[in-house]
Amino acid sequence: MIRLVGPGGAGKTEVGAVLADRLGVSFVDLDAEFATVNGDISAYLARYGYDAYAEQNVSVYSSLVGERERSDVIALSSGFMTYPDDVHPDYGRWRREISSSASTIVLLPSLNLETCVAETVRRQLRRAFARTPDREEHVIRTRFPIYASLPARKVETMRPVDAVVAELLSMMAAQQAAAPGRS
Repeated sequence: MIRLVGPGGAGKTEVGAVLADRLGVSFVDLDAEFATVNGDISAYLARYGYDAYAEQNVSVYSSLVGERERSDVIALSSGFMTYPDDVHPDYGRWRREISSSASTIVLLPSLNLETCVAETVRRQLRRAFARTPDREEHVIRTRFPIYASLPARKVETMRPVDAVVAELLSMMAAQQAAAPGRS
């Protein structure tokens, strides 16, 4: 399973769908799965709060992934890697697994904090459910160090989707070629 991690507006959904298509596997957007199970995310947040949303989001992820091996490309919700450790009984295990997996990729508009903040805010403000510009900036400034510190590969997304996907495919091919047992 290839997991795409990053802030809202990083391109996880668009890149993930194209990547899955090129690999001939399924694409799963965790936000869409959450909405299928629980209804509109904004309405859920308004009714139950962020902690309940985070707990339920981990539950949705757990039911999707479970103990099965999947070959999907999955776009995680923007805050998934930033939840408190005690948000869900399985969260610590999932976070460690996602963080340490060679198939986890962090998508960021830029590896430069200020460029990433500006681009993330710009992209997020185009969305119907956008927060205020100040709130979007606060969220990305808070989360950027978390994304940047993950031991996963980082890929910048301020370029055409096809170029991002080509880089991901190249990275995966090199990783596969270097895998033990390959000649």
